Amino acid sequence: MSTTPPRVYAARGVGLPIFDPRGVQVGKVRDLVVTIRSEASQPRVLGMVAEVFGRRRIFVPMTRVTNIDSGQVYTTGLLNMRRFEQRSTETLVIGQMLDRTVVMTGSGITGTVYDVAMEQARNRDWVLCRVAVQEPAKGFRRRGQTHVVEWRDVQGLVGREEAQGATHLAAALNEMRPADAASMLHDLPNERRKAVVAALDDERLADVLEELPEEDQVQILEALDSERAADVLEEMSPDDAADLIADLPPETAEILLDLMEPDEAEDVRRLMSYVEDTAGAMMTPEPVILGPDATIADALAHVRNPELTPALAALVYICRQPLETPTGRFLGVAHIQRLLREPPSTLVAGALDDSMETLRPEASIDQVAAHLATYNLVAAPVVDENGHLLGAVTVDDLLDHMLPTNWRDRMPRGGGPLGVKDG
Repeated sequence: MSTTPPRVYAARGVGLPIFDPRGVQVGKVRDLVVTIRSEASQPRVLGMVAEVFGRRRIFVPMTRVTNIDSGQVYTTGLLNMRRFEQRSTETLVIGQMLDRTVVMTGSGITGTVYDVAMEQARNRDWVLCRVAVQEPAKGFRRRGQTHVVEWRDVQGLVGREEAQGATHLAAALNEMRPADAASMLHDLPNERRKAVVAALDDERLADVLEELPEEDQVQILEALDSERAADVLEEMSPDDAADLIADLPPETAEILLDLMEPDEAEDVRRLMSYVEDTAGAMMTPEPVILGPDATIADALAHVRNPELTPALAALVYICRQPLETPTGRFLGVAHIQRLLREPPSTLVAGALDDSMETLRPEASIDQVAAHLATYNLVAAPVVDENGHLLGAVTVDDLLDHMLPTNWRDRMPRGGGPLGVKDG
C-alpha cells in the first residue's frame, strides 16, 4: 500500500507491518476483505487479513486502523485473535480479484487486473475506487499497455470467473519471502492455488514448498505432472526433498526419483536411507566444502552466496578430495568469524579448527540438540566411521524436526504479541 491520503494500492501492501499505538509490531498485512454490492457502486472495505505469530491469520476491521502511512499500518492495538474465516458475502482483493479478466466500458478494451486501490469516502468508510488493468501483450511487446480506471468503468469483477489466471498473483508472491508466500498459498481456494502453482517457476515453487506444511506439500506435488514434480524436487534442498518424497506413496516416490537428475536423486536416496530423526536424515549434503589449498578469499566468496542460510554460511568444511559428499578425509572447519579476521590471501587451512567434535549419522535428534547446545553451535559436521564428511546438521534442520507438525498454526499460551488480546 502506498502512503495516504489519498489512495492506497492493495498489491503493494502485502507484507506491510502492522503496529499498535506503542510502536510494537503485531502482524503483517496479507489481504483486504471487501463486500461487493454491484459493479456500479464502490465496494466497502471491511478490513484487513493480518498474519500474526505462528502464521495465524486474523481479521482486522478498518475501524481498528488508525493510519496507513510510510509503508506502515497503525491500529488501536485491540485485535481479536480468532482465526479469520471468509464469509460467502466477502471477497479477498489479493486472493480473488488479481488476474480477473475485465472489460473497460469506455473503450471496450479487455485486460487483467493487476492491482486495486482504495480510499476513504466522506463518511470515513474505506471503499475500492480504482482498478489497475493490463492489456494482453501484442506483437513483440513483452507487456501489454496498462490502465488505471475508476471502479464503475470496469465490468467483470462481480461474480465468479471459471478460468481466472494467476500471473499477477504469482508476481506478488515472487516479491515475498518464501515463508510469507507459503502462508498466502496455503490459504487460497484449491482451484486458485492450482493456477498459482502453475504460474510459479520451478525454483520459486521449490522455495515455497519448503515452507509449507507436509499435507500441503504432498497435495501440491501430487497434482503436478511427474516431469515437473521431479524438476521442482531437484530445486529443493536435498534434505527437504527427501522428507517430502518419504511422505509420498512408494510407487510415486520411485517414479519421481527415476525422473530426477542422477546426482540429485543419489543425494536424496542417501538421506532417505537413514533412520528418521537422526543426524543423517536431518543433514544437508551440500554445505560449503573446500580443500585445504583454498584461500580465505575463496571461502568468503562461497559463504556470500545469498541462497545459503545463515547457519550454513557460518562454517566452511575443509576436506581432502573429493569435495562432494561423501568427501575425502574430513580435516576440520573454518568459522566465518575467524575468516573475517585473517588476510584474504592466506590459506584457509591456516584458520582451521580441527578440535570440533563431529556427529555420527545415526545420532538421535536429542543427541544432535545436546551437541549443538553444548558447544554453542548453529551447525555441525556429520562424519562416517572412516572420517568422510557426509553433510552438516544446522539448527534450522533441528528445529524443523523438533517442533510439532502443526507448529505454524499454533499460538503461545496466554495470547499473542503486546497490544493483541485473545477473544
